[in-house]
Amino acid sequence: MIPTGFPPKDEIARLSAAMLLEIGAVHFRPEEPFTLASGLPSPTYIDCRKLISYPRIRSALMDFLAITVMREAGFEAFTNIAGGETAGIPFAALIAERLALPMTYVRKKPKGYGRNARIEGVMGEADRVLLVEDLTTDGGSKISFVDAIRKTGAQCGHTAVIFYYGIFPETTQVLGDHGVHLHHLCTWWDVLEVARDKGFFDPGTLAETELFLKDPRGWQAARA
Repeated sequence: MIPTGFPPKDEIARLSAAMLLEIGAVHFRPEEPFTLASGLPSPTYIDCRKLISYPRIRSALMDFLAITVMREAGFEAFTNIAGGETAGIPFAALIAERLALPMTYVRKKPKGYGRNARIEGVMGEADRVLLVEDLTTDGGSKISFVDAIRKTGAQCGHTAVIFYYGIFPETTQVLGDHGVHLHHLCTWWDVLEVARDKGFFDPGTLAETELFLKDPRGWQAARA
């Protein structure tokens, strides 16, 4: 149940990136950029939700995430695993199973009827909660989930994600200022390196994607 092998962090990053590429979760499209929720363009898109349909890769990545959390936060650091609605819920359940801990989930907003709750499951004032999500870009969406957890009286100073963009320098400060430490498996830089090594995408696409990763705000401003 609880993983006992601890591969080096750089190997975890490389293997995680390779798995995301293998299942087609990674999309590079600089010639026809995606539109982000902010309305800004991006040549990159990643769909971590696809992982739930690939049991071998899903299992390996959840082992890696459990290992990463135990190595970086401690083996007895948490008493409750919370998933963020909706993408974080299946991954929180899988991590809770591996760490033999209770699982809860956090709604994006109160459901509007019944108890009008944001926390589903059992969470108490004595709990030390790990928030699990699929990915993070600038860290902003995590703050609302953390605040909802803290309103119960529980502690929440850590969040774990499969994928961290790794291109917005303010992310760790936003989370850090809120007392939250980020744990992750891989970033866009890891994906770009593995994509080049394994021949995913053509060289022009990878070159343009790298320009975005080096200066995402500038790339977006030039195309907005």
